[in-house]
Amino acid sequence: MIRLAVRVSGEHAELVLAELLELAPAGVEEVQLEGGVIEYAVYGAPGELPGLPDLHAVVGDAPVEISTSEIPDDWSERWKQFHRPVLIAPPHAPDGGTPRIPALHVRPPWVPPSSHADGPVRELVIDPGQAFGTGAHASTRLCLQLLMELAAAEPPSGPLLDVGTGSGVLAIAAAGLGFTPVLGLDHERESVHAARENAAVNGVQLEARRFELRTQALPWLGDEALPRAPIVVLANLLRPLLLELASTMPEAPAHLIVGGLLSEEVDEIVHAFAERHALRERERRSSGEWAAAWLTR
Repeated sequence: MIRLAVRVSGEHAELVLAELLELAPAGVEEVQLEGGVIEYAVYGAPGELPGLPDLHAVVGDAPVEISTSEIPDDWSERWKQFHRPVLIAPPHAPDGGTPRIPALHVRPPWVPPSSHADGPVRELVIDPGQAFGTGAHASTRLCLQLLMELAAAEPPSGPLLDVGTGSGVLAIAAAGLGFTPVLGLDHERESVHAARENAAVNGVQLEARRFELRTQALPWLGDEALPRAPIVVLANLLRPLLLELASTMPEAPAHLIVGGLLSEEVDEIVHAFAERHALRERERRSSGEWAAAWLTR
């Protein structure tokens, strides 16, 4: 088995990750190295990935280091080491009492349930299959935190759109919180399949369908046939797609949570949705170089 690794500085990581996800829908491994360098790696059989010598290259304007190595055939078991569980604490109750919603333990199926003893925990079991996303990435965690804040502030109800659903983490969490109906959209067939399978494993109802943001109209928003319940939109995407969403979204949702952003990109995205849809920023979260924001009407 071949491991192809691409190392890039943090400020150019978004560009490189976007290119790799186009080439590797089976997922990208991310490793934080010293000096603010990020290593992305993809895996494939000989012939599927090139066996390159170590070299320097340019992706867009980003200088990168590329290397390939052979790894043992038990790589699929070793790959599981990179899909670690994450426990997300519930938002604090405003009166200091018991939180309205439980903590969320997002884990792959080969990890046992949480032993967290400080209160109730909802288990969210995600097998990424060939889709992107297990909940461990900082951008996904930040979006989950903001989604839980929204659910704690307002009783979850009404429709929710998850644009770029990947393995369905955010959509399944939303359905478990009580949003309904829930629709996950993604342009990858593997993601649609994984989201459906993961929803069934977690016992929640949601629809997942293929969708191309650049050529198709976003469903539900502006649809007079739907009940006029407030619509929530989740968009854990990269900056170019979020700018595309800001320009093509037919009307403003009641709430919009955007993620997949580097910290220095948030102001631009918030401004784009404010200018086009009069949405205002309610809360912002960051972790390392990644950030997410919750916008409301």
